[in-house]
Amino acid sequence: MRPQKRPIHMLTTWVRRQPPKVKAFLAVVAGMAALVLLRFIVHDHDNLFVAAEAVHSIGISVLIYKLMKEKTCAGLSLKSQELTAIFLAFRLYCSFVMEYDIHTLLDLATLATTLWVIYMIRFKLKSSYMEDKDNFALYYVLVPCLALAVFIHPTTSHNLFNRIFWAFCVYLESVSVLPQLRVMQNTKIVEPFTAHYVFALGIARFLSCAHWVLQVLDSRGHLLVALGYGLWPSMVLISEIVQTFILADFCYYYVKSVFGGQLVLRLPSGVV
Repeated sequence: MRPQKRPIHMLTTWVRRQPPKVKAFLAVVAGMAALVLLRFIVHDHDNLFVAAEAVHSIGISVLIYKLMKEKTCAGLSLKSQELTAIFLAFRLYCSFVMEYDIHTLLDLATLATTLWVIYMIRFKLKSSYMEDKDNFALYYVLVPCLALAVFIHPTTSHNLFNRIFWAFCVYLESVSVLPQLRVMQNTKIVEPFTAHYVFALGIARFLSCAHWVLQVLDSRGHLLVALGYGLWPSMVLISEIVQTFILADFCYYYVKSVFGGQLVLRLPSGVV
């Protein structure tokens, strides 16, 4: 007699067998359902942005625990951490000169911990750093993001360079995880702490995206006008959506692995 399959296993098996277009449709439906749920249970949508920063900090804490307990940085992308430090530094600068609020303090704490992770990978745990797997060229994202920021940036009354810096950090944040995904693509096997960290990034990106989408809906589009005119308001939303979908596939396999009781996440070819 065959053991009865659990509902979650049956669901994941069914989803896995669907063609890419159906999977994309299901992902959009799931995302919209989650947005509707958040809209009703979270009354102050600014809390979603704070929650996104908090989840990102939790992800960094997982990395710190991994580096201190296991004394290895295998599977981690130094380049992703460097991109994260760059966009956080630019965002922190813009926050100081343009708005200065609770997000400034959260960014400062996240930047400090990210710099510590970079220090550990570069110096203390350099022998375990998988440099050959971390082969994503940074200029592939830095140059396009900077060029895009020069041409498409906020149209507010702030200094031109500050507006370009603001746009640059928005664009760079949306693709900063790509080197980490390349490392996981090259290794095919993701150990637990790294998987927890990347999943936390995925949740943080979704919460941040939900914050912007719900703010636009609640203001009936007036928020886009407040951000300026031209292409910039649309690019803000597109950047948030892009960084969410970049991690969506990985998050699916992470949840599937957790419910399947697997400690080590094995990724099929072409997932990231």
